[in-house]
Amino acid sequence: MIKRRKVLAGLLLAATMIGMSSGPASAGSVSVPGAELQAGLTGMVAAESASAALLRVQDGRDGWAGAAGVTDLVSGRPARADGYFRIGSATKTFVATVVVQLVDEGRLSLDDPIARHLPGVVPNGEAITVRQILNHTSGLYDYAHEAGYSTNRWRGAERFRTYRPTELLAVAFAHEPYFPPGEGWRYSNTNYIVAGLLIERLTGRSYGVEIQRRILRPLGLWQTSVPGTEAGLPEPHAHGYTLVDGEYVDATRMNPSLDWAAGEMISTTADLNRFFAALIGGRLTSAAGLAAMRTTVETGTIFRYGLGLQQFDLPCGMSVFGHGGELLGYLTYAMASDAGRQVTLSYNPYVTKPTMETLVGIFSTAYCPAG
Repeated sequence: MIKRRKVLAGLLLAATMIGMSSGPASAGSVSVPGAELQAGLTGMVAAESASAALLRVQDGRDGWAGAAGVTDLVSGRPARADGYFRIGSATKTFVATVVVQLVDEGRLSLDDPIARHLPGVVPNGEAITVRQILNHTSGLYDYAHEAGYSTNRWRGAERFRTYRPTELLAVAFAHEPYFPPGEGWRYSNTNYIVAGLLIERLTGRSYGVEIQRRILRPLGLWQTSVPGTEAGLPEPHAHGYTLVDGEYVDATRMNPSLDWAAGEMISTTADLNRFFAALIGGRLTSAAGLAAMRTTVETGTIFRYGLGLQQFDLPCGMSVFGHGGELLGYLTYAMASDAGRQVTLSYNPYVTKPTMETLVGIFSTAYCPAG
């Protein structure tokens, strides 16, 4: 365990001294305000909101990447902009993309009842459609809200346990649904456990293999993986920390099977930008498939939700599509605009999470014209 007071001074020093960038965009291109973005990352660390923060902006062949903070709280090594991290629920966009590809191939329809393809798996599956699974309007209880998954015991040794997808569904289905199918919206990781099983039923292969076959290999996303039960991350990576009994524990190593198709993947800022560039650019699905993914419903939050895609409307009036993710010491936001710019922010929460104003400010700086 790591004493909080011991590392604060080091973090603040790192925040003011550490920062890496790839330099300004080339002449004649759309400007990427690297200095302002670096200041935003450094500010997150200085405010004790993150032990490390990574950001990459890509606009065609031009881009900028930066980092602030430290790789880990013991060595104090500088965080690297090319580091790996757990992307959490941004996994859902990969899963939804594969399902939509299967729709494009005529293997199923978005309006099929889930019971047609997974008979007997989901209670009331005859009334829940594939579309409702992907846009969180199914009403299925979120297994991740089970109290045991947020206890100190799980955050400690039990995070190395292997969970089966059917075990996660059993936890969810022991609870009543939030609402009848299609009569509300509520984010539920259970939906994407079902989506992962759907992919496996239709293809005869694991959902991770399908992501590799259909997305990672064709796009050359060699830094992105579906780890299964593998506890570690490739190097380099910043460490993730979580509070247990008032002390910060290094939770970098964990068995991600608890999140499975709802959030287990590992990637980098460069790979996530390439993925969202391809998806929003129409290179992974049909035009109709992409339109379906971008058709959003009201959520009562700061974003609207489509099929594995969140839509954020920035203060300057620009809409961006992507997904956020959180997994035990790692937080990620990856977004893309129709104008061809992609922005991925990954950070390791520390004493306090950044305010929403801070995060919106960073994305507004990256996307919105100055003045």
